Amino acid sequence: MASARELHGKIRRSGFAKGGEAMGPWFCLLAALLFMGTQSCPEVCNCVAKKKYGRHIADCSYRELQAVPLGLPSNATTLTLSVNHITSLQADSFVDLTDLQALWLSYNEIGAIADGTFAFLVQLRAIDVSYNQIVDFPWGDLSNLTTLQLLKLSSNRLEKVPPEAFRTLKDLRSLWLSGNKLAVLSEGTFDSMLLLSQLQINHNPFNCSCKAWWLKRWLEDTSVSVPEKESITCAAPDKLKGLILGRSLKLDCMIPSVQLAYHSSLGNSVLHDRLILRLHCSAVGKPPPEIRWKIQTSTQNVVINGPNVGEGGNWLSEGNSEQSKGRFLVFKNGSMAISEFSKEDEGIYTCQALNDVGSREASVNVALAGSENPAEGFLQNNIQASKPRTKACDKEELLKPDEKVVLIYLTPIAPKASSNGGTLWESWAWARLFLVLLLALYS
Repeated sequence: MASARELHGKIRRSGFAKGGEAMGPWFCLLAALLFMGTQSCPEVCNCVAKKKYGRHIADCSYRELQAVPLGLPSNATTLTLSVNHITSLQADSFVDLTDLQALWLSYNEIGAIADGTFAFLVQLRAIDVSYNQIVDFPWGDLSNLTTLQLLKLSSNRLEKVPPEAFRTLKDLRSLWLSGNKLAVLSEGTFDSMLLLSQLQINHNPFNCSCKAWWLKRWLEDTSVSVPEKESITCAAPDKLKGLILGRSLKLDCMIPSVQLAYHSSLGNSVLHDRLILRLHCSAVGKPPPEIRWKIQTSTQNVVINGPNVGEGGNWLSEGNSEQSKGRFLVFKNGSMAISEFSKEDEGIYTCQALNDVGSREASVNVALAGSENPAEGFLQNNIQASKPRTKACDKEELLKPDEKVVLIYLTPIAPKASSNGGTLWESWAWARLFLVLLLALYS
């Protein structure tokens, strides 16, 4: 765009200005163009246009600023505000700078950044907010910055990074998280950054529990450059404090293994239905895994997180929906009972075991089938979906599950008077009447 002096000359040469009189609509139009072509620059900044490279730089560093100055040029592609005393960023701090490609804010005193501050700066390729006091970063803003290549967040006070924080940053090459207060990073945090070539995570107080096992393995196997690996150390637990989170560190962890088996009774559990299917899920791992049941039938999908029935048949409300009550009973020992099993309950029953290292699951496809008194020796209580693991997780081997077809009985039960006048529930031993379930095991 022409400079103010050039436009003024064109006006004079055009003959529209004579004797200082107003020249009508053409003069107004050219005056408006003159105004639009002039970009402001705060007095405290130095604004330079490098037309050859299409860059417009606003340098406001080393100015003792306590806030982002007003009147920044709207065509700025680079804004430098480093080494000032800026304490916060507002949602409208850069609202007019939609062409911005690089934003440098290091060595300030920024402690608060409003959500949306960076969200509309979709041309950004580099952000540097290192050496500040940031506790809560507006992670959601990153979802719009799909062209970002450099993100420097080092030397702040960040305590966590959301698992999906970098999900859309496909072009990110360099990520700096060093010198924060990160104790844990979620597995898969870096997976979406396919072009990542440099990562700095040193000088963080990592908790080297089994939640850090994936990071240890990732650091061993990655082709990404990770400087100062000797400074990626454990701050907890006490027995590992100061040790390097690397190949030489042994973590006593084990990904869960799962066995899904049929049992003819559930011990002392009280069941109030005449026809039940009983499955038992046993899992081992370090730390001890939690068990989750998933039921998928033609009419519903149910997820039951942990037991919903306690001792004596009492309902436990924590973590379970009303949908599961009365139909799918899950006990603390990993057993599940399906009362009054019928055609509509046919489907896939999955036991999932989860701990800080990972998860494994076993599934059975349950369907009613007719059969008359199959061989009693066929049922061995050994439906398996994975083999127990005895090796530490840093020596994990991928084991293929056994695949087999197992016949399982649906056992009718009936009340029987007890000696104290109460009621006991047990199998009809004399009847030997069974409905047969066909369970096809999947890995």
